[in-house]
Amino acid sequence: MIGVAVVGTGFGQKVHIPGFQAYPHTEVVAVYNRDLDKAKAIAQSYNIPHVCNTIADIVGLQEVQAVSISTPPFLHYEIAKAVLQAGKHVLLEKPTTMNAAEAKELYELAGQVGAIAVVDFEFRFVPGWQLFSELLSEGYVGSKRLIRIDWLGSSRADATRPWNWYSRKDQGGGALGSLGSHTFDYIHWLFGPVRKLNAHFSTAIPQRLDPNTGEFKPVETDDTCLLMLELADGTPCQVSISAVVHASRTHWIEVYGDRGTLVLGSENQKDYIHGFRVWGSQPGKPLTEIEIPNRLLFPKNYSDGRISAFIRVIDQWVQGIERKQEIVPSLREGVYSQLLMDFSHESNATSTWVDVPSLEEFLAH
Repeated sequence: MIGVAVVGTGFGQKVHIPGFQAYPHTEVVAVYNRDLDKAKAIAQSYNIPHVCNTIADIVGLQEVQAVSISTPPFLHYEIAKAVLQAGKHVLLEKPTTMNAAEAKELYELAGQVGAIAVVDFEFRFVPGWQLFSELLSEGYVGSKRLIRIDWLGSSRADATRPWNWYSRKDQGGGALGSLGSHTFDYIHWLFGPVRKLNAHFSTAIPQRLDPNTGEFKPVETDDTCLLMLELADGTPCQVSISAVVHASRTHWIEVYGDRGTLVLGSENQKDYIHGFRVWGSQPGKPLTEIEIPNRLLFPKNYSDGRISAFIRVIDQWVQGIERKQEIVPSLREGVYSQLLMDFSHESNATSTWVDVPSLEEFLAH
């Protein structure tokens, strides 16, 4: 049984704690919140024995072998660094860090101390996505000619939603951080590395009310991102990401090749994990749904699909810890996602195409 401490109690409370408590080989032994009373209330409601309001206390607990971190992004680097320096295993939410240099440092540190570090890129573990990946690997579309990705949500569409860290550039907010970090990981997983990119960001809701001061404050971060990528194999890829639109097709990937077309999509507004289906067609034939085989389905469906996918991430992490070997998606994948985010910010700032080095080149520097 692996003793886990949960740091970050927003997403941590909704997904991490229930996931670890449902998984047979992990036990949540401690919870962290800066506010000790909050930590105590959470610990009581989930029956967690230890509460801490400093990271030093968390890593000082003998019962804690591993720590999951789901704080806002600007806190990831310092917390993960402290956890790794204490020789504990890490599960980190995305975006990995504030920049690729920080992510690289954490990746190297994990290697030095022999800790198993995983990033919660959960789309790799969703049944429809796994079928989509298998069909691509089997050459269903043949030679790729065009990839189109739309990830359109309304989580920030309400202009009365309050100003918080998500609106701040220095705290890692914005749609690219929350959604683009996933997108860059699954592009790398499904289609391979990126050779160059061009990014354009915009902000539809320029100010929001800060509930602490009662004043409107500027939103410094993007809520819509348009990206053009050229993959290493030459395939053009077009990506539209938005957190402020009411769309019926919430998350859609279309791959067009010389031998066929594959589509992965979900219209589920409430849950970004459940509801994915796969369709395929050969040239001139109608698009037909391809059934997801039972072997890929979640053994248990939670009403919050994020828990179903997260449990598979935990399983991967635990296998890595038990075998003492790096797993995928590790911090290595986190570095690459972060690298593409950094170059997207550079491209948006300069209004130019930016060349992307290979992950190996970046890690070698």
